[in-house]
Amino acid sequence: MYAIVYKTDGFPICREVAGVSPDPVVTWNNEAAAKAFISSKGGEAEFQPVQLTDEAMDKLAQVIGCPVESMTFDPYPG
Repeated sequence: MYAIVYKTDGFPICREVAGVSPDPVVTWNNEAAAKAFISSKGGEAEFQPVQLTDEAMDKLAQVIGCPVESMTFDPYPG
């Protein structure tokens, strides 16, 4: 799975869900799908796909400001 993050700070694209905190991180099944989404929005300069490895998940949790165990994921399209 891949998340799309801002290149500047690594904050992921999240989906707001009422009553759920932190917001779920939106994921794509593969890198090509994530890159296609970025391109479709003209966001190549601002965003990049990141494979969800243990290390990447630790970084995402740190950026979001929550324990990694509290993170949830929402596949695109949800």
